[in-house]
Amino acid sequence: MQDKIEQLKSKLAQAFADIHSSESLFQTKMKYLGKTGEISELMKGMRDIPKEERPEAGKIINALRAWAEEKFADLDRTLKEIELNKQYKKEAVDVTLPGNRQPSGAYHPNTLVRRELISIFSGMGFTVFEGPEIETDYYNFTALNTPKDHPARDMQDTFYITDDLLLRTQTSAGQIRVMEKCKPPIKILSPGKVYRSDDDATHSPMFSQMEGLVVDKGITLCDLKGMLDEFARKIFGEGVKTRLRPSYFPFTEPSVEVDVSCFECGGKGCRLCKGTGWIEVLGAGMVNRHVLEGCGVDPEEYSGFAFGMGIERIAMLKYGINNMKLLFEGDVRFLKQFKG
Repeated sequence: MQDKIEQLKSKLAQAFADIHSSESLFQTKMKYLGKTGEISELMKGMRDIPKEERPEAGKIINALRAWAEEKFADLDRTLKEIELNKQYKKEAVDVTLPGNRQPSGAYHPNTLVRRELISIFSGMGFTVFEGPEIETDYYNFTALNTPKDHPARDMQDTFYITDDLLLRTQTSAGQIRVMEKCKPPIKILSPGKVYRSDDDATHSPMFSQMEGLVVDKGITLCDLKGMLDEFARKIFGEGVKTRLRPSYFPFTEPSVEVDVSCFECGGKGCRLCKGTGWIEVLGAGMVNRHVLEGCGVDPEEYSGFAFGMGIERIAMLKYGINNMKLLFEGDVRFLKQFKG
């Protein structure tokens, strides 16, 4: 037994010299101290030793095990310290080196225009109201003077969820909600996403609108024109003028299309304005008396105007974007051109 112990000690001493990593330490430890390791096998062989010699043999084997465990523990501490120092050296940061600059981001052109529009109209006393994107047929159509059999419904291809619920086709629905809950005077903006089944270079099935509503005593079309003149100058630049053309919307009467003088050519005629000197930007009009009555507002005492514009259209005109799809593709090369 003593000879076996000495041989095993000699093998262990050589094995310790060959250990250079935590992984090889673990494998060697299992080889000698594991359940089927060589020292464990010595303990199992005790049954073959004469009974009177077993106590002495047990002491010798236990002493060997204790010696081996201590050596393995010492090696483990040494290797862990070496490996930790290597890791520290590998992960060390030279604080004297210049830092890596992160490129600054940019706001989406829609966000820039939306913020600018809100700022412009807030300066004229408007507050912001955001209605739900899933609307009832009543708020989206009926309350806006567009009953079930009205031909104006054919102007908008609607995404219906149920017979009564739909994805709103216009943020004008928010005007009804405000007039039902608030007494005049009213001066609100209603921005948000709207949905229509339309898709080409200048249209998208989802886009952003911004509606405005003013209701008070003595409001006239002249008030609308003055406000639009201020809006045009702020968004497109000084010297830009507006004009009103007769149009039709079921919730306004009279209704107008609003053009601005071409800010690219100064009204002389160019590709942007298609040679006319004018660019259509939004629709507007005086709130139909039936709409006011339906919301509990007395049209004999109060009048108002409403207007609505596509935020993407304003962004395309302002930044010279020729394809609406660029606003939805999320191409960083395109978006990083816009700073605000």
